Amino acid sequence: MSAAAPTARGHGDIRTADRTPRRFPAGSGRYALLAVALFLCVRALGLAALAVRAASTGKSPRVLLSERWDSLWYARVAEHGYAFTLNAPDGRSLSSTAFFPLLPWLERSVHAVSGLSLPAAGLLVSALASVLAAWGIFLVVRHAHGDRAGVVCVVLWAAVPVGIVQSMAYSEALFTALAAWGLLCVLREKWVSAGVLASLAGLTRPVGLAVTAALFLAVWLHHRSGTGTAAPARTRAVLGCLIAPAGAAAYILWVGVRRGHLLGYLDVQSEWGNGFDGGWAFARFLTGGSAALAVIALAALLLLAYWPHHIGARQLQPPPLIAYSALVTVLAVGASGYFGSKPRLLLPAFPLLIPLAVVLTRRRPALTRTVLAALTLGSAVYGAYWLTGSGPP
Repeated sequence: MSAAAPTARGHGDIRTADRTPRRFPAGSGRYALLAVALFLCVRALGLAALAVRAASTGKSPRVLLSERWDSLWYARVAEHGYAFTLNAPDGRSLSSTAFFPLLPWLERSVHAVSGLSLPAAGLLVSALASVLAAWGIFLVVRHAHGDRAGVVCVVLWAAVPVGIVQSMAYSEALFTALAAWGLLCVLREKWVSAGVLASLAGLTRPVGLAVTAALFLAVWLHHRSGTGTAAPARTRAVLGCLIAPAGAAAYILWVGVRRGHLLGYLDVQSEWGNGFDGGWAFARFLTGGSAALAVIALAALLLLAYWPHHIGARQLQPPPLIAYSALVTVLAVGASGYFGSKPRLLLPAFPLLIPLAVVLTRRRPALTRTVLAALTLGSAVYGAYWLTGSGPP
């Protein structure tokens, strides 16, 4: 039996060698609290740096966090529904239906209950969602690699250069929370719960498809292994798979009805300058428009995207996590929209950080703390200058 288990895992079983009771001692709850506490410390430092930088430039941190770029659009949807359209100077008609509805629905609900302004409600939703995201990330990584790796991965996620977005009235924090908890349900084979969370993720961002794909893959692997042959288990798996794409599908179909044809949402995205070209436009942007250099840049981008997933597979990272982060990465890098937004579009792809988290847990604690402290400081400074400059449109 002991010889057969690694073979099954090596062929894609979603259960890993680390899923034993010894990996989850009674002190695991303290590790979860530590992960969330460290996350809050990293974010507090980032906000403090932003406040200092904003004061020196005469800008308002509150406005930067909740009343510019996408956050302004979400507030408009919360206030006016999808009746708002902006006529751009170049003649394009920019429709608010480009923004998925779950975040503005939550903003409107918090506004109605608390009396907060819509921008403030958006900040509160994102703050709570970011904490839930940190907690969910810890649990997902702990599932595969233990408590210490979970804590380190949460700090890495908080300290990415564009981590300030986690504190903005944007949808990234909400989406990452839904994705992390959805993936946790996938790994624990809670198919219906995973389907519900995937559906809610699909109501938050189009990339919710990645959570649905992870669920489909996990169900397929589970069925192939022969461990889910009982009728109730099959029923729950099928139900979860039916629920998962429903959120995104319902919204896209609703937009299609408003636009007068089934693929109307693609027209909305096209008017915003968004599409999918496999990363070709991004590669040309990076190389100044040269086609020959763009081919090299595109190959380099593919290699960079492949490397963390390859390392994750070698570390026996569960296949659904690899599938999720790979799809998020492909959709972010391969989109032809505004290139400055790509770093924040990669923010939900937290499994990309797991290989580094595992490596750091195997190093001396002093070295790990030094690396994390340096990344935290760099993220705070970068986020403050970035948000008071070009920012994340």
